Amino acid sequence: MIRVVLPQHLRTLANTQREVKLEVARPVTIRSILDALESDYPVLRGTIRDHQTQQRRPLVRFFACEEDLSHTSPDAPLPDAISNGAEPFFIVGAIAGG
Repeated sequence: MIRVVLPQHLRTLANTQREVKLEVARPVTIRSILDALESDYPVLRGTIRDHQTQQRRPLVRFFACEEDLSHTSPDAPLPDAISNGAEPFFIVGAIAGG
């Protein structure tokens, strides 16, 4: 089971808790996590990544094992600590403004 921590606005939209658990086939990648998340919570489709391009939305960031993975290839394997559920994968809504 993969653990995913969602920001408040996505938790509210999906009507779920702060952390969700997902079944994700190996190798575990950002793309496979997002595919599983959108499959389990269809209301989140298009909120984290664009429908057409599948690119991360500008104000969404990804963190794992204290690293910012926002600019990592979505198909790069994630650390073992994420794959085995020891550490959560964080989806963070960035804050913009002045």
